[in-house]
Amino acid sequence: MSSSEKFITLNTDHEFKFKEKGSLFIGQAYITDSVEAAEQKLAEIRKKYYDATHNCYAYNIFSDEFKYSDDGEPNGTAGIRIYNALQHFSIVNALVIVTRYFGGVKLGVGPLGKAYYNGAYGVLNEVSKRSRELYHQISILYDFDMTSNIHHFLGQNDVKKMDSKFEGQPEITCYILPEKIVALNENLTQVSKGKIKMEVIGKNFLI
Repeated sequence: MSSSEKFITLNTDHEFKFKEKGSLFIGQAYITDSVEAAEQKLAEIRKKYYDATHNCYAYNIFSDEFKYSDDGEPNGTAGIRIYNALQHFSIVNALVIVTRYFGGVKLGVGPLGKAYYNGAYGVLNEVSKRSRELYHQISILYDFDMTSNIHHFLGQNDVKKMDSKFEGQPEITCYILPEKIVALNENLTQVSKGKIKMEVIGKNFLI
């Protein structure tokens, strides 16, 4: 990959409330970095708003994992509309729940879908957001006599969170921006005549 992977994420959790023909809608946005964390938060909110008519939601995780639910509302009126709001702001690693307390007046399919979208849009429009870069985690296997060369090139490429292991063959794991991977690999291959082995083993946002 030749360029940075940039994403929009949340800086904080947030809540947004409004009423539509007597029904109370509570839009809630939560930071989450995994499906497990999203499902746990969802369970907490269902418990908190146990008396609500519906707790509809959508979440979007940076590794293209997403899910949405109408939670008993007519098909296509809630979950997908919430997910559309996440897509509108290009937000990842977030869970949005729109809780509804029915106010006695049926909205109809069109207005109902708009209300759920507005609940999600409202909370995402207000919440503090930031642009983040996704780093690639790499592993480097090498011989001891290459140590100074490796640290020289790692320093040139501004790697983060470097960890060294010396059990058996020495290994360094660290994080690097994707646009720097090719150059680093070429440098290490050239200086070691192919003896240094580098591979990408994961991805993550760094704090």
